[in-house]
This record gives sequence, structure tokens and C-alpha cells, in this order.
Amino acid sequence: MEIRCLVIDDEPLALEVIKSHLEQIPGVELVATFQNPLEALDVLKSAKIDLVFLDIEMPLLSGINFVKSLQNSPKVIFTTAYRNYATESYELDAVDYLLKPISFVRFLKAINKYKNLTNISTTKLIRKDEQVANNYLYVNSNRKFIKLNFKDIFYVESIKDYVKVYLVDTIVITKDTISSFKHKLPKEFLRIHRSFIVNKAKVTAFTKVDVEIGEWEIPIGASYKDEVIDILKDG
Repeated sequence: MEIRCLVIDDEPLALEVIKSHLEQIPGVELVATFQNPLEALDVLKSAKIDLVFLDIEMPLLSGINFVKSLQNSPKVIFTTAYRNYATESYELDAVDYLLKPISFVRFLKAINKYKNLTNISTTKLIRKDEQVANNYLYVNSNRKFIKLNFKDIFYVESIKDYVKVYLVDTIVITKDTISSFKHKLPKEFLRIHRSFIVNKAKVTAFTKVDVEIGEWEIPIGASYKDEVIDILKDG
């Protein structure tokens, strides 16, 4: 299966370099290129995109803020001429961080890193459909696999390389990213912040800034606010 890619960069030369690199790699399809990130939104909504090469420094909207604005982002490889965005890019679960000018060898390494990550994810999620159908999920915690019933989950919190799952009477901690964990949950779970996922069935009240689940008050991220409020209003 081909890796379907999108490239977003306000510099025409940078677009051409990445396009040239992609053309040399078998099993990769370039779907489209854009200089304006906002123009890429329709393609991201309507087409299957596996991987986005995204410039960080753009005049209208930075690559960092563009990713934050997406409710369900594809995998991203950031491209930039600056080193100082590395930490923030990896906090957004970026596959890689490429410094311009990008050599073909370094570019190929990033593609292979994506392939390795997706192969691992496929292996981990091989029984996902069956688990969702059975309303449960197994997670590795404290050297054993623990069964989590979806109906018992109140919300999920991301702490660095781990997620904390808040249940009826306990908290389970497992090594995972929040984006990866979100894909293992059914549609009843809603990401409301880069660090939080909530079970919609457990929400007792909400405002424009937070969601209440029992005694917990969970913040709504600014870039998630409009979509989260619309979804919660619609039930």
C-alpha cells in the first residue's frame, strides 16, 4: 500500500526539493502540495492522507498551530530552517523533524521512521476492531495487561510518554501517546485538549473553557474549543 503524502511549505524551492525526494522513493504517492496551509484543509478532510510534510515558519499560520487546529491529524514530519522548534514538534507526536536544507539520505531516514512507527502501530492495534466490538481494551501497565471496559473510563490524561486512564475507582497508567491511545477508543471518546480525552457519556456539564465530569474539571484547549462545544451540544 502506498504512503499518501501532502506537502505544505510557503517556499516554492522547498516544495520542489521535497517533491523531488518523494519521486525517488518507491511506494510513496504525492497527493498535493500547498503554499498556504488553509488551502490544504479540504484535501485533509476529503482524501486519505497518511503523512504530511509541514513547514513550521509560515506567515499566515505556523505549522505548529496548524497541527493544533486539526481534530484528527495525520502523521506529520516537520520541516524547518530553525532548530528551536524540536521540543514542541515532538510534543505534537511528530514522526520527525527535518532541518533545511534536507538531504535525500536524511529524508529517506524520516520516511523509514514513519514506516517503522506505522508497522508497530498496526501490530499493536491488530485486535482493535474486536476489542471495540466487545467494549473493552487491554493495556500494558506495571508488567501486566489490564482490561479496561470503555464504559468505566471517565477521561484520559497525557503525561509525557504515558497516559493516565481515570476509571470508576482507580487510575491505570500505561506507556503510550495520547494520539495513539485515541485511535484505540470508540467514537464516544472526544479529544478536548492536546493532553485530555473525555468519555462523552460521563460529561455532566461544560462551559467554553472546561468540561465537568463529576468533581473533575478538565480544560478545553483553545484550538479544540469550537468543535468540542458543537459536538457536546449535539449530544
